[in-house]
Amino acid sequence: MRVLLIKTSSMGDIIHTLPALTDAGIMIPGISFDWVVEDGFASIPSWHPKVDRVIPVALRRWRKGIFSRDTRKEWKRLREQLQEYHYDLILDAQGLVKSAFLTLCASGTRVGLDWQSARESLASWAYQRKYKVNFYQHAIVRMRELFSQALGYQLPGSLPDFGLDRSQFQPHVKDENYLVFLYGTTWTSKQWPESHWRSLAGLASQCGYRVKMSGNNVEEIEKAERIAEGNPAVEVLPRLGISAMATLLANAKTVVAVDTGLGHLAAALGVTTISIYGSTNPHYTGALGMASVHLTADFPCVPCLSRTCQYRGESAIKPACYATISPARVWAEVSKFKQYHPCNPLRS
Repeated sequence: MRVLLIKTSSMGDIIHTLPALTDAGIMIPGISFDWVVEDGFASIPSWHPKVDRVIPVALRRWRKGIFSRDTRKEWKRLREQLQEYHYDLILDAQGLVKSAFLTLCASGTRVGLDWQSARESLASWAYQRKYKVNFYQHAIVRMRELFSQALGYQLPGSLPDFGLDRSQFQPHVKDENYLVFLYGTTWTSKQWPESHWRSLAGLASQCGYRVKMSGNNVEEIEKAERIAEGNPAVEVLPRLGISAMATLLANAKTVVAVDTGLGHLAAALGVTTISIYGSTNPHYTGALGMASVHLTADFPCVPCLSRTCQYRGESAIKPACYATISPARVWAEVSKFKQYHPCNPLRS
């Protein structure tokens, strides 16, 4: 059975879909997927053994030059790729108008979420078969339910299996005693304060650990350099691609992250991941893995689901809700895992 899967972005959404592919592979022997995904994330689907072909798109870039010659050429190539097979099923797991439009460019039975379940209800008009999935549950569960209904098998009761082989990112890498801080995110409401990151780096270095950080742009690299200032145990790396970041994460002792796609990747790889949540709700979109911990702010407006902090009261910490998630609280969670030396600088 050959399925065309459309799930273009974001990184977290793509990672949330991987366990559903694992389920399908167990329940339907011989099934394979061709995956349509934004070109910036194209390496991630290729890591799953049930993905036969990755079809990259550049919808975000194409919108900026919709009438350009290059866009027309790339769009023509995409249509040729989508028409290369007649699919047993075309599954839109994105539930947006743009992803539903892509289903119309391929040959096969089109399926997706129904009017009430799709993120953009109009998308459901493109599907020939539609399925109701409860929105108020974790995104991984939603994807597993959608796949089980669309492909006709009973949803397994097992824990999510992302199908990622962590060892593929650990070839010839010497064992290092380091943590990774994932501090970068586009929402200012999700940004744990720089002063907290500096304090946490200090606690890590007191216990003999190095800290590694990278950034996605110049501003994030500059932020990392400010966090590292005066602490020789902190290493600021240049901007890394997704595969290089996966290698960095896979070999870390622990990852501390805000709500960001790379935090989901770390958790999916089975790395101990401490995730910090303020404006967003980990019950629906939290990073899940075999060693994943969620630290949620205890504040009246949490989760606000706002890109910027809307709190108008007095607070020395911005965003205000992060006053309830101190560096000491985060380090206490990091220290609980057995691979760590029993260093506790908070009691020294």
